[in-house]
Amino acid sequence: MFDRRDLDDDIAAVRDEHAPDAAVLDVAADFETVPPAAAEDLGLFVDALTPTSYPSDWLPGDAPDALVAYAGPDFTVGMPGDGTVVWTRQTTPPVVLVKQRAEGTPAEFRRFLLAEAFVQLGTDAPEHFLPFFGEAYPDLDRAVPLGPGDVYQIAAALYEAWLGLQTRESFRAWEGDHPRLFDAWSDAGSRLEGRLSTLPRAVARGGTSFPEATEYACSAVKHGLELPAPFAALDTQAFVEYGPQYGVRWAEKTFEKLERTSEPGTAGDDPDSSDSGSE
Repeated sequence: MFDRRDLDDDIAAVRDEHAPDAAVLDVAADFETVPPAAAEDLGLFVDALTPTSYPSDWLPGDAPDALVAYAGPDFTVGMPGDGTVVWTRQTTPPVVLVKQRAEGTPAEFRRFLLAEAFVQLGTDAPEHFLPFFGEAYPDLDRAVPLGPGDVYQIAAALYEAWLGLQTRESFRAWEGDHPRLFDAWSDAGSRLEGRLSTLPRAVARGGTSFPEATEYACSAVKHGLELPAPFAALDTQAFVEYGPQYGVRWAEKTFEKLERTSEPGTAGDDPDSSDSGSE
């Protein structure tokens, strides 16, 4: 199921700088979560497997099954929403996995995704939003008056924004040293830019759900793009410093304001109103 992947020189240089011991493997299938039996085959490519589990009290009672399984004792690699390239530190050395669907991804963007994985590994950030939020995840669940799947989507987006705040300066630095990777990062950002300013209006009109808008806006953080309210409040060093507590407070203030503006006779009746978030 796994094969070692050769790297172009500039991507290998990024690995050497940020995650020099990381192994890079192609996966002969697409997956959300690698089946535990197949994941154990990673042992053929690494020195050790160290499956991680998390306390059950980090999970709300209605947490999605995939999240319950992730917190449990099985060796779990990859989760819904993780994207085309996945990394884990549950192996020694850490591993970067490239899903089969990468074959259909534009080559330059695929190169960026690989380099991004090395930069993320170099931050020492947790590899998923559950260990990021930890015991604060039930607080996020209470702050978001939506279903468990929506809470999952918002949590994943907030974690991506927090990680993006810490990686984007590395991406900017590629302009001189790795221009092809810099251009791929810039191009990916330009493709997001068009919809950002219209997100509040799309949510107000029901064309986009709030979790979808959050995911879109948070994916723009690593590109340093200007975000509309309420997402602009996430683009701050305070989010890096306070992490999950900041994310929960942002959700509380945002949904409190959304609830107020949705009442009859308030600004929420105006689909052009974009003042729907926390500052």
